[in-house]
Amino acid sequence: MAAKYVLSDYVSEALGQAAYEKLEDGSYAGRVPPCPGVIAFGASLRECENELRSTLEDWILVGLQLKHPLPVIDRDASCFAF
Repeated sequence: MAAKYVLSDYVSEALGQAAYEKLEDGSYAGRVPPCPGVIAFGASLRECENELRSTLEDWILVGLQLKHPLPVIDRDASCFAF
């Protein structure tokens, strides 16, 4: 049986809902709509994706430490919430 990592799945599902935009200067902005304040910027789309993952992971950890409810991330009738 394969190991199941709920936090990794939560991050992956949240990033699956990420929205990216190419800015006028050619750089990129990314956000995760269900997670308020999770936004990142990068010179390339890849850099923006990496920054967004890091920002989301930090946001989750701080939220858990402060006992804030995290948003439910819906995945085909399954829900992830902490």
